[in-house]
Amino acid sequence: MNTQNLDALDWIILVAYFVVLIAIGMWASSKAKKNGNMFLASRSLRWHHIGFSMWGTNVGPSMLIASASAGFSCGVVSGNYAWYAFVFIALLAFVFAPRYLGTGISTLPEFMGLRFGDSTRNILAWYTIVTILISWLALTLFAGGIIIRQVFGMPMWLSALLLLAISAFFTMLGGLKAVAYTNVYQMVLLILVSATLTVVGIWKLGGESFSQGVSILANPDIVPSNYWNLFQPNSDPGYPWLPIILGYPVMGVWFWCTDQSMVQPVLAARSLNEGQKGANFTGWLKILDVAIYILPGVVCFAMVKTGFFGNVQVNADDAYLKLVYELFPAGMVGLVLAVLTAALISTIGSALNALSTVFTMDIYVKNIRPKATQNEIRKTGRIVTVLGALVSIVITVAVDGIKGMDLFNVFQSVLSFIAPPMAAVFLMGVFFKRCNTLAANLTLTFGTVFSIGTGILYLWVIPGFAEAVHFMLLSFYIFVALIVMMFFVSIYDKKANEKHVIVAVNEKPGKGVIIAWAALAVVMIALYVFFNATDKIVAQKIIG
Repeated sequence: MNTQNLDALDWIILVAYFVVLIAIGMWASSKAKKNGNMFLASRSLRWHHIGFSMWGTNVGPSMLIASASAGFSCGVVSGNYAWYAFVFIALLAFVFAPRYLGTGISTLPEFMGLRFGDSTRNILAWYTIVTILISWLALTLFAGGIIIRQVFGMPMWLSALLLLAISAFFTMLGGLKAVAYTNVYQMVLLILVSATLTVVGIWKLGGESFSQGVSILANPDIVPSNYWNLFQPNSDPGYPWLPIILGYPVMGVWFWCTDQSMVQPVLAARSLNEGQKGANFTGWLKILDVAIYILPGVVCFAMVKTGFFGNVQVNADDAYLKLVYELFPAGMVGLVLAVLTAALISTIGSALNALSTVFTMDIYVKNIRPKATQNEIRKTGRIVTVLGALVSIVITVAVDGIKGMDLFNVFQSVLSFIAPPMAAVFLMGVFFKRCNTLAANLTLTFGTVFSIGTGILYLWVIPGFAEAVHFMLLSFYIFVALIVMMFFVSIYDKKANEKHVIVAVNEKPGKGVIIAWAALAVVMIALYVFFNATDKIVAQKIIG
């Protein structure tokens, strides 16, 4: 794709959208100066706010493009990463949330500080920097780079640099505040766009007949019947069932229970009951992921197989934007690109800001220069932002070099090597009272080096490593090794210190909470049974 795919009306809407964002951002900046505490509504979120916030953070534009890519390549099997998540969202609701709210903490490093001491809290600051650089910054730049590369034909490094430049420009003009003001509406717009794209795609696939389009999707000669199965055989290179069953829990605990961005809405809950209901609402919302994010990829695949695009071959990573270009009228394409880009810029800007804040406040001021002036802090923050941006470009280009995986699995493979240390420390910290500071610190330092180092060898260095063992299974092995190491270090360390006690909220789950979670469990089990029946039966059920 190149710039000639955009009509004049698309360019007008694209430019106008960002002009409006800049104007709103400048207004937001001036208002923020007059009302400095307007955003500090602490611990007041209701269940619906929590649910939408957690889901919106999870299903941003990066995941949208990656999910459509997976749908194009393999069908609904990547829905495991959406539907299996309800188990670990429940773990957050019933195990971690009572302890987080009981201690009154605001950040998860603070929680670890209470459990293991200041040394662990300090190490977590460095771990957080690594996580921000890889999971929130580099992977977002990678997804955004794919969009820029499709529209302008730029190489990945230049696409990433352009996105960083736009983010910096918006930061200076207050545009990121505008995105913060409009994030909810942008997420709603993205959801509506994806739902519309799916419906229109099926309608067009069937020759302007929705029922005929569904029949084509259910035709195994066009869409392989295994595209509708959540469990694939262990011989499947991309989504074998055993590695997903064993490996996803490691990522699930890390992402849903210990990642600050995901847990923050629960920390701000009005009460434990509201937090548990909000987490449950997130689980219900995750059901939509397959229909509005993955299914467009399957529809695009069917269109390619039926010759809808002529003789043009479509790359899996281009599936979502291909549908946008082909099915939406002029003007709508520009709006979709504007919303996608603005949401990406929001994530990039927030990640850079978080990177700067964590380093300057948790490392520089706390450990290096406690008496630093505001000018020194600001200067250090700018330097860290620039260095972080440069490092993230290098990581982005490296991620772009991963071969043999669709975009979705590229994301998951990178994250699978970040997750084990954090998941191990939080689980042992909560469930194993004898777990001590030495065990936690060894896991967060040497364990992180070991886990990420293994990932580097797996993804880039050792030929054939990826074919020998699935990354999810390898993540599980690393996690088990870290758990065993923590157990023996805690048992044999004579200096074990058990004075750090975590207090949980002494409140039993309400009847409404139990009913809501029981209903969600029943629905999820039913979905798994439905999508793992005999291939032909599933294909027939899909058409109603």
